[in-house]
Amino acid sequence: MSEQAPPALDVRVGSSTDALSPVSTASRSLAAGPAQWFALVAIACAAVAADQITKHVVSSQLALGEETHVFGPLWIHHVQNSGIAFGLFASATAVVIVLTAIAVGWMLVFFARSGARHPVLPAALGLVIGGSVSNLADRVRLGHVTDFIDLRHWPAFNLADSFIVIGVAILLVSLIAGERRPVARGQSGGGGSGG
Repeated sequence: MSEQAPPALDVRVGSSTDALSPVSTASRSLAAGPAQWFALVAIACAAVAADQITKHVVSSQLALGEETHVFGPLWIHHVQNSGIAFGLFASATAVVIVLTAIAVGWMLVFFARSGARHPVLPAALGLVIGGSVSNLADRVRLGHVTDFIDLRHWPAFNLADSFIVIGVAILLVSLIAGERRPVARGQSGGGGSGG
């Protein structure tokens, strides 16, 4: 005498209203798609172009060490920097080149895997990568970068440095906002005893 097992029901959490048909059988990919890659490349190229143009203008209009007052605390001061942002590690150009190349490579791999995770990622990483690549190109080609934005109470810097700082700031703000959003959702979604 053989017993036949009853047919198993395929009941899944998140199913449609009949509790049988799955709403979605695949999770959404976080990999960067064509739109994210286009935005990243466009922003990075714009950052490189803006940085290289301003460096060229300063180098062609002001002699090394020469400066001109713009307004308030802002001066344009033509200086050369063989280190990273704001003159750090000025005597380690080769190390800076290698570390920058590794950082850019890591950011591209991260973006390829997670570019669709947050809508600001293409803009933020585009600024960081564009600034890094522009300064990296100068270090490889010239052995230094041209800095020219002088606020008097801070080491001179360039647009690439500004883009890197702005991009990192956008990333931090989006990460902090992302951490807070699920908490707010959980409080308003019920199931708890209160806020």
